[in-house]
Amino acid sequence: MSENTVNHEEVVEQEAPIDLPAERYVILIGDGMGDYPIDSLGGKTALEAARTPTMDRLCRLGELGLLRTIPQGFPVGSDVANMSILGYDPAQSYTGRGPLEAAARGVEMNPEDVAFRCNLVTLGFQEGRVFMRDYSAGHITTEEAHALLKDLIPMMPERSFSFVPGVSYRHLLIWKGGPEGIATVPPHDFTDQDVTDAWHIYEEEPLLYEVLTKAITLFDRHPVNVKRKSEGKMPANSLWPWGQGRKPIMATLEQLYGLTGGVVAAVDLIRGLGALAGLEIVEVEGATGYLDTNYLGKAKAALELLREKQFVVVHVEAPDEAGHMGDARAKVKAIERFDKEVVGPVLDGLREMGGAYRVMVVTDHYTPVAVRTHVREPVPFVIFDNMNPRENPGAVFSEKGAAATGISFEQGHQLMAHFIGATPREVDLTPRKKSGVFYGGKKAAK
Repeated sequence: MSENTVNHEEVVEQEAPIDLPAERYVILIGDGMGDYPIDSLGGKTALEAARTPTMDRLCRLGELGLLRTIPQGFPVGSDVANMSILGYDPAQSYTGRGPLEAAARGVEMNPEDVAFRCNLVTLGFQEGRVFMRDYSAGHITTEEAHALLKDLIPMMPERSFSFVPGVSYRHLLIWKGGPEGIATVPPHDFTDQDVTDAWHIYEEEPLLYEVLTKAITLFDRHPVNVKRKSEGKMPANSLWPWGQGRKPIMATLEQLYGLTGGVVAAVDLIRGLGALAGLEIVEVEGATGYLDTNYLGKAKAALELLREKQFVVVHVEAPDEAGHMGDARAKVKAIERFDKEVVGPVLDGLREMGGAYRVMVVTDHYTPVAVRTHVREPVPFVIFDNMNPRENPGAVFSEKGAAATGISFEQGHQLMAHFIGATPREVDLTPRKKSGVFYGGKKAAK
């Protein structure tokens, strides 16, 4: 088990076992696969243009429909969307993206602490205006990013802030006792756009703004950026904190359904959601969260876990990254690899294991190449139950194909119980005195 897995001790009360209709459950998430028709693909979406024989076969044998993963009033992001997919109502559980990623890193947060996702970005400054040139600083390497942060950390206001270095451009900033109401925005939503107003928002918090201005000064002449610019690469010339929040309290899937399992993902957001849900974080060599991720390795890791556990989530970020890049061909290729190297091998492995199983394939949101950011349209999903196959001749996994079925879940978090085939238990997450047990990952006072 990964050392980053959130520790959830068993509750004292003995719960009656839930009668589950399947022995194994698998959720396969292709991040950002949804899209609008694309001219360069002959008016097809990336899903329509991609060759996806395995997902299409599931549609002909399973339940195909639409799922609204982003409730009104919530940010259109993978944090809210994947929380819905896992069966958690964002209205009850969502506090922000930062604390989810902190959970993935095993970061201990006090109730008053605020965690920010913190990108290394490339900003442009021209005639008093600020422009988001690149939300990832040209997908800076992890080694380069760590060198920048290592030199910045000693310059932080004492006892107020701490950095948790991550992978490539993705990092965390923890503000001890900080406010959570500042109106930050995701940098990937504003590629090549004027972000002057969003940048000035940081001035409302002088301590935070001091951190950002120190970073700009340091990064401007840092050897890492001098070298990157000499090689024609984007410099990481600024920090961009966003998605902040305090630690959420969530019931585990074992508490809700009696399920134990794991999460296979390269992205900290998904790993953190899994950890808070009581799932084991499965490490996969070569899993990058980018187009070159180890697709087949993720499938193999999921099958290995299913030999001992009942439940696994496999997440692939690549289609979303291609959408943010505005690269239609790369998105089609990522979807095809997801189908061939993840969905196909997982299904083959489940058949070999035998027994009753259910598989759900879903995308969390659209990331259209035309707009290069997330949008809130309902997304396609398909559920296949090998004990109860259906007959849907001609069905395919696409936006139009899902809409044509008339099946829809407007409350996205309700799909999980439908998929599992059981009603979740009521779980009291209020810390109880003299119990000495964990509720939603937080130990109750004795």
